[in-house]
Amino acid sequence: MFYHFLKYVVLGPILKLLFRPWVEGAENLPKEGAAILASNHLSFSDSIFLPLSVPRRITFLAKADYFVGRGLKGRLTTWFMKGAGQVPIDRSGGRASEAALRKALEILGDGDLLGIYPEGTRSPDGRLYRGKTGIARMALEAGVPVIPVAMIDTFDVQPPGQVIPKIQRIGIRIGEPLDFSRYEGMEGDRFVLRSITDEIMYELMQLSGQEYVDTYATKAKEDIADARQAAREALVADDRALVGSRRAS
Repeated sequence: MFYHFLKYVVLGPILKLLFRPWVEGAENLPKEGAAILASNHLSFSDSIFLPLSVPRRITFLAKADYFVGRGLKGRLTTWFMKGAGQVPIDRSGGRASEAALRKALEILGDGDLLGIYPEGTRSPDGRLYRGKTGIARMALEAGVPVIPVAMIDTFDVQPPGQVIPKIQRIGIRIGEPLDFSRYEGMEGDRFVLRSITDEIMYELMQLSGQEYVDTYATKAKEDIADARQAAREALVADDRALVGSRRAS
């Protein structure tokens, strides 16, 4: 009930007025029945624009951190995430990954649309990164198609770290459903899971026009953080050397 209120009364009309989202390939979304929507992930706002721009409800698996914030901001974030149809999951791996899989299968078993970001996290620089194979396992165990979805220009609207979005038009490009029934019963084969995931990522690359990087986005973020730290340390070292030379003179 609250989801539809948020979509059709509160946020939906405002966002459509401000950002004028265009949608291509809406006919590729099934009118009923379960399916996985595999999307690239450029911005926090992806989880807002996509559900508000398509007719059927989409349930996303969101990191649990969004649901445990403190203070007014934390409560508002939790309120919004639940209202937008987000389901909290633990991304720490191991048993948590199995719990996330079970929750995904439960959603798909109810005949609903499940939204997944195969990259696992937002792109740090607007490029498309290697997908994680959990989506392939979900598709095979649930026996449902995967529909690739490309978010267009949302990185420019709200890149990671930017709180207030920039007002400009965004787009959503929905590809044709991918059928992996030929791999039925092979969800335990890691080579099959990697092949399926790579096929999904290739379709996302074609739809989005993004440059593809064959490494995980989490690793890219770590490398960027390390480079920034090294730059800061180098700057401090240069400042100390400059101070030392001035004292010596």
